[in-house]
Amino acid sequence: MNAPSAIVLAAKDFKSDTKPVWCPGCGDFGVLTSLARALADLSLRSEEVVLVSGIGCSSRLPAYTTCYGFHGVHGRALPLATGLKIARPDLTVIALGGDGDGYSIGGNHFLHACRRNVDLTYIVMDNHVYGMTKGQASPTTEPDWDNPLTPGGIGVRPFQPLVIALASGANFVARAFSGNIVGSAEIIAEAIRTPGFAFVEILSPCVTYRPEQRQWKELVRPAPVGATDDPARAARRILTDDGFNLGVLYCGSRKPYQPQTVREKKTLEDVAREFRL
Repeated sequence: MNAPSAIVLAAKDFKSDTKPVWCPGCGDFGVLTSLARALADLSLRSEEVVLVSGIGCSSRLPAYTTCYGFHGVHGRALPLATGLKIARPDLTVIALGGDGDGYSIGGNHFLHACRRNVDLTYIVMDNHVYGMTKGQASPTTEPDWDNPLTPGGIGVRPFQPLVIALASGANFVARAFSGNIVGSAEIIAEAIRTPGFAFVEILSPCVTYRPEQRQWKELVRPAPVGATDDPARAARRILTDDGFNLGVLYCGSRKPYQPQTVREKKTLEDVAREFRL
């Protein structure tokens, strides 16, 4: 008897019939395509993947795929994803969000998710602005960005997510660009394959509220050096980085956190009994 052939999947197999409501030109379209391509390249089935998101433009992404999805509350994607992965280690769990959702209200969860090092992937689509709520400055906004809501700029040093991720214990740290579909897909696939907490920042322009970000495609470039497993060396690279070097910046070997779980079989009546007053 011949052995069964390997699963052959395409990016389209991971895209749902729901039409994205993002603005024309939004970088999140590219992230959706890159993620679908990465899942196909890894030969994962839709039912083996769960996408967990918070609130924001980028957090709509799970609805545009054929994977299982959980649309949580603002800033809480990571605790939801962490609990799910611990309870169901057999699933591929990917958390998704934006810079406002992930680094502002979700900032504390970001630190501790890196520290715990549960085997999941966190993709943050960073556009340096709150897009869904009409253009407020976000944690990664440049201090001199001048707009009607912050005349003269906010004057506050931007949050540095890659530095924080590395210092907090993330096992994989990388940056990609939504305009580079193939490169982003390769980085996402590598992040999923790497055991432990993998953090991928994807520069995803918001051309509606930050039209100047169209220039990002001229500014991004491959990192001049390859990935390192030395946190100190990675820290020096990231701290001297201008924010446009792409690629895997750090890949460690720390053992993922996965406590022993016992799955008790319950009937529907057992579950209903727990909720009775």
